[in-house]
Amino acid sequence: QVQLVESGGGSVQAGGSLRLSCVASGLTASSNCMGWFRQAPGREREGVARILRGSGLTYYDDAVKGRFTISQDNAKNTLYLQMNSLKPEDTAMYYCAAGRGFCIAGRTDFGYWGQGTQVTVSS
Repeated sequence: QVQLVESGGGSVQAGGSLRLSCVASGLTASSNCMGWFRQAPGREREGVARILRGSGLTYYDDAVKGRFTISQDNAKNTLYLQMNSLKPEDTAMYYCAAGRGFCIAGRTDFGYWGQGTQVTVSS
């Protein structure tokens, strides 16, 4: 059984930093991609960053490029999202996901999701 458990969310002022963690269990090698997504109230869920588990190659949405860093610690089965220079528009529920597909290059079926962790950025 796959489980993804996020932590690290909280409330910060604009310009601050947070690091999100996602501890994964039960994943097999077929889940070759992991990612972070976010959803703000009244808005659709959007992708933030992805990482190809085998190579560590990464992809970022333009809205977070240069401010957020996705990384993984395979020994700890943990995915991270370091978020710097946070803006009020980064306020959202952040979700960790795992799936299979082209990951960085294209379509990926994210079949496993965590419960989310709330990030609130005040101006």
